[in-house]
Formats: sequence, structure tokens, C-alpha cells
Amino acid sequence: MPIDLQTSVGNLVSEQIGRLEVFETFGIDYCCGGKTTLMVACEAAGADPATVTAALVNSDTAATAADTVDTTDWRAATLNALTNHIVEKHHTFMKRELPRVGDFMAKVLSAHGANHAELAEVAEVYAGLRAEIEDHLKKEEQVLFPMIQEMEITREAGSSHCGSVNNPIGVMEHEHDNAGVALRRLRELTDDYTTPADGCPTYQALMAGLAAMERDLHEHIHKENNILHPRAAAYEASLLGAARQES
Repeated sequence: MPIDLQTSVGNLVSEQIGRLEVFETFGIDYCCGGKTTLMVACEAAGADPATVTAALVNSDTAATAADTVDTTDWRAATLNALTNHIVEKHHTFMKRELPRVGDFMAKVLSAHGANHAELAEVAEVYAGLRAEIEDHLKKEEQVLFPMIQEMEITREAGSSHCGSVNNPIGVMEHEHDNAGVALRRLRELTDDYTTPADGCPTYQALMAGLAAMERDLHEHIHKENNILHPRAAAYEASLLGAARQES
């Protein structure tokens, strides 16, 4: 399938999840910046559009031949299935990795902080990111996701104490933006998660852990900003419209 440069990067990843690897390689923001067209996103990342589109085509070909790629179309799945998937895959990953990477951070700061002054800020940024993510996951699991699931099951909108589903969605997307800022700062401070020449195995593990967290958060935020949130908002609007017609 030809790649249209006027298609948003979020839609491109929604069509084929494997494309996110291409965007990660070229530093193209497909999660918080998912509404940006591919042409504009390439310009912002300083990437050649022809090179990026060729890589996307190659990625699609490889995905077609692979047996292990998740081919679920989350644009068509139920909202219940999508929210459960996000919890099972991305929330589970973060709950496991946040404390593990935090332990690496404390050890590396203690052992290498004197020779790498930037580690103090790395630790500070990570601590803020971790605290916000942990709170964010709770709000999704206790507020937003149950609200969306109940709406889909009951086919009724507006019964939640939060009012419109757009209210918690707005909070979640603001926190996604904050996470994006923190991730960009971590990448800057660590020179793209590069272990220095004097880095020990724990330092390597820290850099690998941060890189893996960034990758998972990008995919997590993409599925919410570009698929779950707009679908939930549109579903609520359709339910409210139907209720008005009946009254």
C-alpha cells in the first residue's frame, strides 16, 4: 500500500503497529504528536520523507511475513478489549519496570555521580516521571477505563460523577504531554541512552531500561491519544445524540 505523506503519523501506526519502529528510528513523534501529517513530522525530525516512506513500506512487508506481530486492529476492537489490553500489556510493564529501573538509578548515581554530574538531573527527572506515571496508571484503572467500559456495556453516557468522558481524557492527555517532555529530557541528558566508557554493567542496564520504558510509553500513549480517546469521545457523542432524539 502506498504511503500518503498527508496521512497523520498516528493513523499510520494505527493501521500497522510495526511502523512505530520506523518512527522510533527516525525520531518521529507518533504518540503525543500523532495528529501531525507524515510530511510535517518528517520535516520536524529532519528526516527525508522518501527515506522514511521507503522504510515504512519495508516494515509493512516484513510484518506481512512475520508470525509474531500483533495484527489486532484496535480501531475496530471493543473499547473494553482495548482498555484491558492497555492494562495487561503497558500497565503491567510499567509496574514491573519503574521500581527496577529506579533501583538501577540509585546504584548508578551512587557509584558514578561524582564523575557524571548529569546523573543528578537524570535521577531527578526520572523520579518525577515515575511518580506521575504511577499516579496516572491508577487514574486510568480507577476512573477513565471503568467509565469507558461502563458506557460501552450500558450504552448510556453522562452517568459518571466525572461528567463527560472528555474530562478525564483531558487530564490524561495533559499528563501524556508531561511524560513526553520528561522522556525528551532524559534522552538529551544521557546522549540517547548511551553508556559512557567508564560505565559498569548496572549503568548499561539503566540505559537499556530507560530506552525500553520510552519505547513502551510511546506505544502506550499512541494507543490512547490516537485510538482509545477519540473512539470513546465519539461513542459518547453518539449515545448522547441518540438520547436527545428519543426524548
